[in-house]
This record gives sequence, structure tokens and C-alpha cells, in this order.
Amino acid sequence: MDELRGAGIPFHEAVTLLAWAMDCDAGEVLLREPAPEQLARYRSAVGVRKTGFPLQYLTGEAFFRTVRVEVGPGVFIPRPETEVLVGWALRHLAPGDTVVELCAGSGAISLALAAEGPGCRQYAVEVDEVAYEYAVRNLAGTGVDVRLGDMAGAFLELDGSVDLVIANPPYIPAGAEVPPEVRHEPERALFAGPDGRDAIAVVATVAARLLKPGGILVFEHAEGNGGLEAPEFCDVQTLADLAGRPRFTTARSVVAINP
Repeated sequence: MDELRGAGIPFHEAVTLLAWAMDCDAGEVLLREPAPEQLARYRSAVGVRKTGFPLQYLTGEAFFRTVRVEVGPGVFIPRPETEVLVGWALRHLAPGDTVVELCAGSGAISLALAAEGPGCRQYAVEVDEVAYEYAVRNLAGTGVDVRLGDMAGAFLELDGSVDLVIANPPYIPAGAEVPPEVRHEPERALFAGPDGRDAIAVVATVAARLLKPGGILVFEHAEGNGGLEAPEFCDVQTLADLAGRPRFTTARSVVAINP
């Protein structure tokens, strides 16, 4: 216990790292004595954690809603705020719907939808090779069709047939200050042009192409940087995250009207 309380990091993080070092559940940490090599591994990890290196990169895993994903340097770490985004999407899906995730990263969103959803046809795309490899591993066995490539030209064969497009794109303005811990994550997954909306603009363009009339787009964005002004969409709404901050925008593809 003294080893945990005197680690110099939050207690729950110390427990997580000791459980990782001992290869056991967190609940077993206080019931077992670590072997010398396990204690050495734990102390080394604590030292690295004190430098600001992400806890999830040390343990190699992150938990998102009801699923666990493998993460490490080179892939964005999923955040609790994004769980709200997924929860909203789940409430608007029906069995057999076609879902596309853009900017998939680790694949956490698609994995949660596959685990909790009503049984949809799922697709995901990621442009970064390192992140794509994580997504492939995390989505193995789920039936999600995950592809490597630029979202701008992804899934042309699905044009006009998709029920829901979901994305957590990079949305931090280039050059903006971020917490020291976040600096360890890939810039490509964080920053998106001078106002942080470069990737969002592409998401909207791709969604307009993919969605069937009446289909839904939902994406995450920075506080105060939401909304969507595009003639292809209607019913645009901005929703709050866990802290009550405006963090998600939803919109519906305009239903074509026959002349």
C-alpha cells in the first residue's frame, strides 16, 4: 500500500500500473505480493509516467464504453467524451443499417458500435498506417470492413446508401497549446488547419456523398467550433458532452424532392 500511495502519481494510476506489472486484475493488487522483477517493472513504469507519458501507452490498452482497445505510440487514445457520441449513434441505429466511420484511429468507435449495436453493416477508414494497424487488430473478428486510405475517396461503392456516418476527426487549430500529455499523441490525429475545421469540412463532403436521403451525420468537434453550413444537410444540432460543453454536431442528409 505504501508503495502505491508514495508513487507520486494518482492512486488509481498506481494501482493500474502495478496490476499491469503483475499481469493481474486491479482488484488482486492488494491481495498479492509482487515479485521483485514485477516491482522493478512497476517502478520503472511509474518513472516514465511522471514524465507525462500517457498511462494508456504504458499499459497498451484503453477502455471505451464496454470495450477494450489496444493502443500505443502513434495512435490517438479514445476519450470518455466520445462515448457520448457513440451513445447518441446507437439510439439512432436499426438492425441492418449501414454505418461508416471516418478517421477511425484505433477503431474504438466502430468496435463499440459492433459490440453494443443492433447488428449493422459496418465500414471504417483510417489514413495513417500505424493507426490503421491498431484498428485492424482491434476490429478483428467483428466483421467491420476497415480500410487504409484517405477518407476523401473512401467507399465510393457505398455512395448514396449509408444510413449513418460517424467521425471523431482531428479538430484542434494548428499551433494551439495542448496539455503536455497530449503532445505524445500523433499530431495528425489532433490538428486540422488554422481554425481546426479542415478535417470537419472533408467529413461533411464525404458524408454528403455517402449518405442516403435522410441519412445521419454525427461528428465530434472542439467547443465552440461546431455547426454545419452545407446545403446537403438539414436538422443541424449541436449536442453537449459529459461536462455540458457543446462538442457534437448532428445533421440529416436532405431528402431529395422529385420535381
